[in-house]
Parts: sequence; C-alpha cells; structure tokens
Amino acid sequence: MLMLNQTDLTPASFILNGIPGLEDMHLWISFPFCTMYVVAVVGNCGLLCLIRYEDSLHRTMYYFLAMLSFTDLVMCTTTVPKALCIFWFHLKEISFDECLVQMFFIYTSTGMESGVLMLMALDRYVAICYPLRYSAILTNPIIAKAGLATFLRVALLFIPLIFITKKLPYCRGNIIYHTYCDHMSVAKLSCGNIKVNVIYGLMVALLIGGFDILCITISYTMILWTVVSLSSADARQKAFSTCTAHICAIVFSYSPAFFCFFSHRFGGHIIPASCHIIVANIYLLLPPTMNPVVYGVKTKQIRDCVIRILSGSKITKSP
Repeated sequence: MLMLNQTDLTPASFILNGIPGLEDMHLWISFPFCTMYVVAVVGNCGLLCLIRYEDSLHRTMYYFLAMLSFTDLVMCTTTVPKALCIFWFHLKEISFDECLVQMFFIYTSTGMESGVLMLMALDRYVAICYPLRYSAILTNPIIAKAGLATFLRVALLFIPLIFITKKLPYCRGNIIYHTYCDHMSVAKLSCGNIKVNVIYGLMVALLIGGFDILCITISYTMILWTVVSLSSADARQKAFSTCTAHICAIVFSYSPAFFCFFSHRFGGHIIPASCHIIVANIYLLLPPTMNPVVYGVKTKQIRDCVIRILSGSKITKSP
C-alpha cells in the first residue's frame, strides 16, 4: 500500500458553514453583528485618536486603555468581516493558511485582552495604594515594557499551538461548523491524535487566563482593603469610582469567556451547537463594542474631551 505524505492530507481550504441550524436566520443575525462591529470600530478608533492628540490623556491609565482599544480592534476585525461575508454573500471558503493566520490573531488578541486588563488592574492598585509613588513606579518605559512582555507571552505560547495544528493530517472533510477558525473545530477534522492539541490548548488557557485572573483578584483585594481603611466617605467614593469602568470591562470580557470554557467541557451535549457559536462570537465582539462606551461614559476626562469636541472646541494637542 502506498503511504500518503503529509501534503496529501492537508486541505487546500476549509468551508466555514456559519451557525449550524440557523442558516435561514443568517441575514437577520448579521444586523446586530454589523451594528456592534461599526460601534466597536468607531468607538475604539475614536478613543485611540483622543488619547493620541489630547494632552490631558497622556497618562498611564490611558496608555493602557489605548492598548486595550487597539487589541479590541484586532480582535473583532479578525472575525466579524469574514462572518458578514458568510451571512450576506455565502463566501464560506477560507484557505488553510488563512485559517491558521486567523486562528493565531484570534487567540493572540484574546490573550492580549486578558493581559491588558490585568495590567490595568495593577495600574489601579498602584494608583490607589501608592498614590505618591504612582508616577515614579509606572513610567513610560515601564508601560512599554509591560505591554511588550504581555504580547510576547501570548504570542510565544500560541505559536506552538498553530504549528501543532498545521502538522495534523486532515481526512474528515473540510467543513467547519463555525463562523471562524476555532482551534478545536479545526482539530476535530483531523484523523490523527489530537490529544496534544487538547492538553496544550487547555494548559495555555489556564496559564494565561488563570494567571491574569489571579493578579486581578489580588489587586482588587488590596484595593478594597485600602479603600475600606480610608476615613473619608468622599475619598472612598472617589477611589471606587476610578475602578468602575475597569470592573465593567472585566465583566464584559470574562463572562462570555467563562461560559465558552465551561460549556464546551461540561455542557457539550446539553447546550445546542448554535448557542456555543453565538456566545463564542459575542465573546469576541462584546468587549470591543462596550469598552469604548463604558470608558466614554464612566471616565470624566474622556467624557469632558468628547463634550468639548462636540461643542466645537479644539482638543489640546501636544507639540
């Protein structure tokens, strides 16, 4: 018998079939997807421009917010345009290499989202617990190094996963019942042993998500301890108010993430596949949509800048 080499078992392309069971509803589902995507792009681009050109926003907290906005733009742009092409034009084909590239950007951006939220929690911890040393601890070089380290951590952990997936032999068709190239949806098309994919993927998720959640939890525990010990009610209120937007961002990011994580492992036969896929898309679309809205409403400096621009005043541009 002739032995097939790896190239013969690598498909030229995959077919992204959208949301199984809801094919007739694709057109209607596309409208909220499109609306949220437009809000996400306009909101995050607006935040980035505002932080870039407004002098009063050249502070540590807003530099981290700029990282979050850029990450959100990458996260939603990696998936939503392709999903809309599936819903509107039935353009379901994606090449094998494009699928792997999309997978890399999806997981890198979601890992960065988690990492930046963790950095923002540490920023709030230093600002509230060590206010007099805040500017000395979180200098611009430290912020840049923290952002770079967060990106390298995610990229170096996910690159091996992409190569492991690329090396698998695929002989169970090329139809992916999803709107984007999810790691396990692609791996399940392989006729090889995917145990390494399952274990490594779970390990990376726990390393990144678990570490970030632990840091966020410790930061807010210390913040709560410090705030409760303040004698002034106004000081307590002011300290809590600086964390409101960040707490909302954490809820928007981690709530659908937890649902996806646990439902895949413990509710696979109870929850319909269409529900899994819709929540997986919400996980990638809700934070980019809501973060600029929440920070625009809850952060006084950003709100004042927006009001000043809408009223016709010029932004205070740095030289």
